[in-house]
Amino acid sequence: MKNKIKELRKQIGLRQEDLANELGVTRQTINAIENDKYNPTLELAMKLAKLLHTPVEEIFELNVQ
Repeated sequence: MKNKIKELRKQIGLRQEDLANELGVTRQTINAIENDKYNPTLELAMKLAKLLHTPVEEIFELNVQ
């Protein structure tokens, strides 16, 4: 699943560490999500959307094949 977290995070001036602290996860988790190595839980995806002021559907793109 592709996502726009890195771009959105940078637009609001947050580092990976800042975002991780706000969400209660590790910086490594944010890095893995941004690099498409880990898909967040629904709860974490919803928290990301709220924090980034962007609907979930605009952050994540499902790769259907």
